[in-house]
Amino acid sequence: MGSIPRSPELLSAMAEFESGRLDAAALTAAQDKAVKETVETLESLGSPVVTDGEQTKPSFLTYPLAGLDNLAEGGVVIPYADGHQRQLPLLTAGPLRYKTNAAQYLRAARQYTTLPVKQAVVAPSALSLLYPPDGIKGYPREQFLDDLAAEAEAEIRGCLDAGAHVVQLDFTEGRLSLKLDPSGGLLRDFVALNNRVLERFTEAERARIGIHTDPGADQDSTHSLDVDYAELIPALFQTKVGTYYLQLASEPDQDRVLRIIADQLRPGVRVFVGVTDPVDPRIETAEEVRDRVLRAARHIPVDQLGTCDDSGFAPFADDRSTSRETAFAKIKARLDGTAQAGELLGAI
Repeated sequence: MGSIPRSPELLSAMAEFESGRLDAAALTAAQDKAVKETVETLESLGSPVVTDGEQTKPSFLTYPLAGLDNLAEGGVVIPYADGHQRQLPLLTAGPLRYKTNAAQYLRAARQYTTLPVKQAVVAPSALSLLYPPDGIKGYPREQFLDDLAAEAEAEIRGCLDAGAHVVQLDFTEGRLSLKLDPSGGLLRDFVALNNRVLERFTEAERARIGIHTDPGADQDSTHSLDVDYAELIPALFQTKVGTYYLQLASEPDQDRVLRIIADQLRPGVRVFVGVTDPVDPRIETAEEVRDRVLRAARHIPVDQLGTCDDSGFAPFADDRSTSRETAFAKIKARLDGTAQAGELLGAI
């Protein structure tokens, strides 16, 4: 879906750089090596589309902000089921400007493959949480949202122009929003903001844009798996994209979720369902994946169906809960099981 656990060498280099014992050039070399190894491994496993594994992102969420000087601690807290937390920063002054654009990650990955490359970007809805509840003097929230929409559009467009196969908006905050606001008002605001950006693209461009949702995956824990998926899916499918990437493997009643998805399905879009669970340390077998695909095909037309992992394996750089070996083994099971199902369904 996006992140692959960073290599031990890269994690070591990052720690050395933070402590001042490694210079920037050496860190960049370690990052380039990790990206190359990730792309080449995915290609060797038979993946038809590859990613950089987010090797050089500090996290899937905060990478555009790294190095900005108008941020402070004390933002929205994301509580996980195992008791640990992540916390967003707060914006202290305007204007909001991305420090890093994901197109640079895409260009780096494309150096090492001729295969299509998918690029994950943070959804503008997630970064809307940066604005403090008490406001910012001289920088009203509406101006902040205008700036955020412009930055998000520029990032997506930059990735499309740089040759992304698909640009994937990470929308893990969608399900979480229903925990923060059970009325659904925050979720509706999130969808409206994302569509405010997506409406700036043509229909052909939106066919190359997708959105991913999951209940969070960090340190082998989730933040909103206890929220009923049925409350999210209808709103999610109002998002104006060509592809939906949906966590499913960790759902206790997959057929119920698939029926809800089928009810929302419209012509011309594709749905990739999760068939491996990065939070579960057990490696799925290809046969398990095959059976999950066959179950999904009873609800979703095969020509609109694809498979994915439920989530990224290490969305925050310091998440070492899953090894690279386990992540690649799960991806291999997904690829092999999907191929087996495709043969049975006549789709390959």
